[in-house]
Amino acid sequence: MSLALSDLSAYPIVQAPMAGGGSPPRLAAAVSEAGGLGFLAAGYKTADGMYEEIKQLRSLTGRFFGVNLFIPQRPLTDMAAVGVYRNQLWGESAWYETPLGDPDTKTDDGYEAKLAILLDDPVPLVSFTFGCPTAEVVESFARVGTRTLVTVTTAEEARAAEAGGADAVCVQGVEAGGHQGTHRDDPELDHTGTGLLTLIAQVREAVRLPLVAAGGLMRGAQIAGVLAAGAQSAQLGTAFLATPESGAPQLHKDALTDPLFPRTELTRAFSGRPARGLVNRFLREHGPYAPAAYPQVHYLTSPLRRAAAKAQDPQGMALWAGQGHRLARPLPAAELVEVLVGELAAARQDLAAGA
Repeated sequence: MSLALSDLSAYPIVQAPMAGGGSPPRLAAAVSEAGGLGFLAAGYKTADGMYEEIKQLRSLTGRFFGVNLFIPQRPLTDMAAVGVYRNQLWGESAWYETPLGDPDTKTDDGYEAKLAILLDDPVPLVSFTFGCPTAEVVESFARVGTRTLVTVTTAEEARAAEAGGADAVCVQGVEAGGHQGTHRDDPELDHTGTGLLTLIAQVREAVRLPLVAAGGLMRGAQIAGVLAAGAQSAQLGTAFLATPESGAPQLHKDALTDPLFPRTELTRAFSGRPARGLVNRFLREHGPYAPAAYPQVHYLTSPLRRAAAKAQDPQGMALWAGQGHRLARPLPAAELVEVLVGELAAARQDLAAGA
């Protein structure tokens, strides 16, 4: 599709799908109603739970929106490292007075059931994280009028998405908050991610697909920059995490600009997969020892994270955030879209004036 995603929203602003409750229907609806493209995150939800949120979103807006799916992960062949990490976390379990979670939970995230629902009752756009869907899945979505977007972190992954028939790719720079959407989880590549502008250039030379740029974007001038670099639109997560419509706990929202949390790091501490979050006690103490075991570690630590939130203790929470978190603005989502659009227009005028 030559238009790819550009005709799905008035403005080149995509609200990132934030699994774990950060992007509920009310946020996606507010962004879409304001002229951006809202997104629901289906990750960690049941298929029925995903469908209920889709119905809620449709009751709130008639505008276009997207749904994000996690590609199933390969089963671990050796759970020994998870056992060692479990032992390390017993102190956390005692501190928060809560048992550790079951790491043997299924690794497919209900993928097939979610596909069945989305093919039976299509949505405008489906995106994929942690890998590429098969060509058959992409073709099935095309037949029902659903466009497909694949998150990529390298030019090689972008070529795989293009070969699989995807309509566009979301180019995720290392600056992005939350999980890195790498297709292959290789511990030897930890902390070797590519910055967004460099990655846009690499992917533009590798594929002919339209690009959605993601990673640390918080201002309209940054959106102008990635559009000038060759992206069709910009995806923002942390910027929308601070809005009232976000489902993130208030502790998480406040931490984005709290001087106690001045920086972010990529860590496996909370989920077993590299993800960028604010540096807190849990990340510092457990990050160096967390194994490459996703989603096993995610389920292992889930009760601890919930207990920390209940105890109002941000030092034990997964405070996902991109590198631009200190620029977060707690504006209503629709107002934030309006401000970003104004900043984008001003930046484009400045660029034109300087040309």
